[in-house]
Parts: sequence; C-alpha cells; structure tokens
Amino acid sequence: MSMLETTAPLTGAETLTRRERVVLAELAEDVTLEEIATRLFVTRNTVKSQVRSVYRKIGVSTRAEAVAWAEAHGIR
Repeated sequence: MSMLETTAPLTGAETLTRRERVVLAELAEDVTLEEIATRLFVTRNTVKSQVRSVYRKIGVSTRAEAVAWAEAHGIR
C-alpha cells in the first residue's frame, strides 16, 4: 500500500487558507462584503475573490450554505 492510498482525502476545511477561514467566519456576521473588506484592510474585490474560492472549495453556492457549512465544521 502506498502512502497516497493510506492518506485520507482532504475536506474543504483542511484546504482553506487562514485568510479564507477568516472571510468565511466574517460571512456569518450580518455585514456586507464592503464591511468585511474594511475590517480586513483589503478591497471589496479581494473579498469577492476569496469568497468565490471558499465556495468552490467547500462545494456551496450561497452565503447561507457557506455559513451553515462553517458552523457544522466549527469555523466561527
């Protein structure tokens, strides 16, 4: 058995970067992307890109689904 065969596949939570985890946690708050950007000292477009990346990695397509996923995986 090779090393690859014994390694468990990565879940969405394990593939998220630290910043993506922060953005995901921020999505749970009742704030706009602009407000998240201001809090994180980045542009709204940067936050939009990070949100798209999070959605893709965890397999969701809405903010509500992302927030539910985050709560189920202990990200807050």
